[in-house]
Amino acid sequence: MAKLLCYTSPARGHLFPVMPTLLEVARRGHEVVLLTLADEAPRVAAAGLRARAIAGSIEAIPHDDHRAKSAGDGLDRAARVFVARAEHEIPDLEAALAAERPDALLVDFNCWGASAVAERSGLPWALFMPYFLPWRLPGLPPFGPGLAPRGDLLGRARDFVAGKIVHRLMNQNLARMNGVRARVGLPGLADMLEQGRAAPRILYYTSEPFEYACSARPASVVMVGPGLFEPPSARPEWLDRVDRPLILVACSSEYQDDGAIVHAALDAFGDEDAFVVATTGGVDPASFRPRARANVRVERFVAHGPLLERAACVVCHGGMGITQKALAASVPVCVVPFGRDQLEVARHVEVARAGVRIDRRSLTPARLRAAVHAAMALNEGAGRVAAGFRAAGGAARAASELEQLMAARTDRWH
Repeated sequence: MAKLLCYTSPARGHLFPVMPTLLEVARRGHEVVLLTLADEAPRVAAAGLRARAIAGSIEAIPHDDHRAKSAGDGLDRAARVFVARAEHEIPDLEAALAAERPDALLVDFNCWGASAVAERSGLPWALFMPYFLPWRLPGLPPFGPGLAPRGDLLGRARDFVAGKIVHRLMNQNLARMNGVRARVGLPGLADMLEQGRAAPRILYYTSEPFEYACSARPASVVMVGPGLFEPPSARPEWLDRVDRPLILVACSSEYQDDGAIVHAALDAFGDEDAFVVATTGGVDPASFRPRARANVRVERFVAHGPLLERAACVVCHGGMGITQKALAASVPVCVVPFGRDQLEVARHVEVARAGVRIDRRSLTPARLRAAVHAAMALNEGAGRVAAGFRAAGGAARAASELEQLMAARTDRWH
């Protein structure tokens, strides 16, 4: 049996999707070592995997994209964070390789320094991707602004102009990124959006029809559907007493100042025949409770799985985790994107006819109420997405891909 070392960024939204894959690899008899955020290491160990915390200096570099003034500014801020973390990932992963001597590596797509170490290591390696790929591919709009695919002349012109803008914004960090790569002896990239293309395999945690069809997608990209994982927790005792349509409202687990979604939902549905459960994640739930009514429950974290069994609709910021978890349960979504990749997620939801989107700048209780009622009529689209997810193969498919990689291991560390 082989040893797999997995390295993640300090984000639960990246750790949780890869967990089912790692648990399946371990179930097949392989040893799995996971380097991830310190707070989650005990839970990972409790799930049966060997866990180590990533360097504290990495976690000390937080995202600040909630301060972004535009989608472009948000992309630039995110890239700066990833490059800054990359400087610390290099010695962190190098030390782990020396200590663990794995047979193969699986690295978070957002860990640009760790992926450079993996590329240089000589070991079989793969990336895992828990959100939409940012690469420019023929027939697809540029990543970031949340544009719908459009193949006519105007659409191609739109994509050309938007692509130039995204290229300029992303490449503001190219020199620093290439400095990171030079530290490990790798050549520079010509474009920041080339990041990840060297990976022999990319486990892509989504699938069609949620992802757009594209014949030009590289063969190294293997769509396996979403990784659906929740830490073990008791089923909420109050859930069985809910006798109205349940609306789940979810903020990001990583702070991005998206509490306006909860405020709007409390005002929109306080007098409706519905039961609202709001999970505030990175936002302090105490700021909402004084406004809560009898048909509202506000918590920082509640396991979403049992709620989705009852939910009529999910209102969220458009994080891939909660969005795909809802759609996998055939629950339509109403997305209010705040930044990061969320404009893309919102547009994919809309194009798949699995829900609706609302611009955060026009969010009001009345608009949210109307959007949720519109989303509830889109169960058929949500069901199509769920069927596509099931057909992709999930953790079993991903684990088989990793086993193929590990079977081709080199003797570099042996």
